[in-house]
Amino acid sequence: MLTKTIKVKLLALTAILFFSASSLANDTGNRLLGYWLTENDKATVEIYRQGEVYFGKIIALKEPLYPQGHESGLAGKAKIDRNNPDSAKQSQPIIGLNMLRDFVYVADNKWQKGKIYDPENGKEYDCNIKFSAENTLAVRGFIGLTLFGRTTEWRRTSAP
Repeated sequence: MLTKTIKVKLLALTAILFFSASSLANDTGNRLLGYWLTENDKATVEIYRQGEVYFGKIIALKEPLYPQGHESGLAGKAKIDRNNPDSAKQSQPIIGLNMLRDFVYVADNKWQKGKIYDPENGKEYDCNIKFSAENTLAVRGFIGLTLFGRTTEWRRTSAP
């Protein structure tokens, strides 16, 4: 039978191992943090963490203003979330928009269970993220099953 002292030591050792493993997983998951250029360098997204969940917001656009002659009549003005199905959000600027939300690090440089919002069409999709190479992300948006989706590559960059 274990003595009380041995039980306490085993409990302490278990706690240390648990928190060490948890810390290691967090450090690996944090590889996602930083600044990323989206496909065709259209936008710079900052990926950040809140608690155990990862998010991404647009912090810069390659073309932040509507071009001359744009059909919206907004030529020369900052781009807004015009295609959002929620009319209350259609006047919000694209810069500052959270386009990634609720990603959880699962293992092997993969983040799942998240959502990605596409301001070009106003739709939100299920999404998984993984490293496809050093400093390159494969971002896959899909509907229901990953089979029904599209993958884009994002490249790490420095702050704009």
